[in-house]
Amino acid sequence: MDSKYIYKLHAEVCKALANPVRVQVVEILSGGELCFSDILEQTGGLKSALSQNLSQMVSAGVLNVRKDSRCNYYSLSSDKVYQACQLMREVLVDNLERQNTVLLKMKAE
Repeated sequence: MDSKYIYKLHAEVCKALANPVRVQVVEILSGGELCFSDILEQTGGLKSALSQNLSQMVSAGVLNVRKDSRCNYYSLSSDKVYQACQLMREVLVDNLERQNTVLLKMKAE
């Protein structure tokens, strides 16, 4: 398989996670499958916006959707999705700590 194709797919997954609500959805679903209305209640946004976000995440393969007569149920396609988000959070925290160290040094001078 062409490595450029893999890079393209990788970028698509990253784009699917490049939104605060979508990252929140990953965290919410790390506890297991939930109905759309439960996710909506926890994210507190507009129904149409959440629906769009979930659709993009499903299209990118980040989420699975299971439909029944009462509700659409969403789940992470893999536990690794949550692990990847947690790893990125650790990178963010590391960067913030480094910036804070620089700021404290500047203030001390």
